[in-house]
Amino acid sequence: MPPAGADPVPLVARVPRPEVFQTNGLSEDAQVEAWERHNACALVALSCRPIDGHGFDAQEINLQLDEIHLARVRATRHVVERPASLVKEIPARSIAVYASLRGEAILEYAGRRKVIRPGQLIVCDVDAPFLRGFGHGLEELAVKVPVDAFEARTGIASMPSPLVLDAGRDQDPHGRALVQMVGRALRPHDPVPADEDAVLDLISVIATAGKVSLATAHRAAAKAFIEDHLVDPGLSATTVAAGAGISERHLSRLFADAGTSVPRHILGRRLELAYAMLASASDPTVRTVDVAERCGFTSASYFSQAFRKRFGVAAGDVRRAARA
Repeated sequence: MPPAGADPVPLVARVPRPEVFQTNGLSEDAQVEAWERHNACALVALSCRPIDGHGFDAQEINLQLDEIHLARVRATRHVVERPASLVKEIPARSIAVYASLRGEAILEYAGRRKVIRPGQLIVCDVDAPFLRGFGHGLEELAVKVPVDAFEARTGIASMPSPLVLDAGRDQDPHGRALVQMVGRALRPHDPVPADEDAVLDLISVIATAGKVSLATAHRAAAKAFIEDHLVDPGLSATTVAAGAGISERHLSRLFADAGTSVPRHILGRRLELAYAMLASASDPTVRTVDVAERCGFTSASYFSQAFRKRFGVAAGDVRRAARA
């Protein structure tokens, strides 16, 4: 609850929700200008140039968490560049992870060129000049991580060269889990609130090629399994341990070291999901008991008590505020 005298946090804003920015309805020049201005604030300042003769249209779904920023980007054919002059003028001090979903693209940096295909990830320091070309259009996920947060997780202060890897291969389950987790948080309907700590753990494993501690890798795998099975009423420490390929005792120790337990973590994630569903439910026929069941709760009364304890309001109040 907010302290006495403070402005109350709106009910529908207590769990971060994605926001949509799009350029449709503007002239091409105005579209490019608006796109550059938006990205300079939300992600990374870039110079954008549509590919001749094809116009330009773009949409970005943004989600700002405590430390990191998530985005889903769609755009027609274009080229973006981050030259040294722009880096100096508007430094980002961030590491970015880009996950290509559709269309081959070109990445140029330090005089080198790579072709990026759907299913591949790029991890790069966005204060190192680069150029990216999207001759087939663009659809990708992006995660921006402040350098300080990245270094705290990985022990790496900078990335001189971009890391390109294939998230679709079986040998990179962490990359695949990252794409799934970020994608769910940014989907247009019924987004799943992002687990920021899990996203950072997954990025630390990916960026270091698994050279972070085994505890981090195991915890990331366990949280990814939880996200995949969050609404399953049978989800438990036993099933999570089996899914992550570790012992239940080791799993409990990993979560205890982070100041929580597996049941408390699952409960917290289910409550966040329920809040997001209720906050976006404009359908008057949606009942709180239905949302509770969809989020894996088997007891409506337990859900109501846990919800009020977590957020300080009743679930029904959130649903009514959303409808209003």
